Amino acid sequence: MPLRNYTVLKGKAVDTDIAKSGKPHFEIHIKDDQKHDYRIAVNIESGSRPSEVLYFASENFNSEQITKLPQLNSGFTSITSDNRDIALDYVRGKLFDHTKMIPLPHDKPGANNDLKEKIEGYMDEAMNKNATLYAFGEAWGPEENEPDKYFNFVPGSGIHDIHMNQGNIARWKSDDGIWQDGGILIHFEEENRWVGIFLAFQSQSWCTDSNGHAIKPVKDCSYNNPGH
Repeated sequence: MPLRNYTVLKGKAVDTDIAKSGKPHFEIHIKDDQKHDYRIAVNIESGSRPSEVLYFASENFNSEQITKLPQLNSGFTSITSDNRDIALDYVRGKLFDHTKMIPLPHDKPGANNDLKEKIEGYMDEAMNKNATLYAFGEAWGPEENEPDKYFNFVPGSGIHDIHMNQGNIARWKSDDGIWQDGGILIHFEEENRWVGIFLAFQSQSWCTDSNGHAIKPVKDCSYNNPGH
């Protein structure tokens, strides 16, 4: 069964935080044009081994999707078969060369050498330049009676699964699907420049069938020939 509510969230980043309990996440506070609040929860460590998340950032991202995204209303846009042309698929969409993805620890002493710092750097730049974010993943909320646990806005609402959502193992296989991968695209309007941030778990196979299920284990799936 694929993600229940595959969505793109459009807005402006206004603050960031790090999850203080549970699995490490990088938290982004985002507002839409009507000043509604949302949170983007980005996995920066895997619950499976190896724990380092695969990361790639395209500094000058270009794809068919970015010609359509600026026309979207701010806030949530559900992605269905009717507008699948804006969906992300790491395997089928040829969005980037995934052989360039590198595993990064979520936190490591030193400058700009871990996933937290990489994402934080782009979010700082986005906030300084008033860039527009497009976060792809699964939406949640509104949680009418609960304030957001990081940024305290009410009702709690946001998006997670900001990573590849196919080729999963064990209990995560139920999330598999095609054309439903997560990621963050940043549009620096004044420069007319796009940045794409893409994440995957090392336990995920890049060889997947029409349902997004792995057809080969990771060790037998060449990055240069990811499958269907």
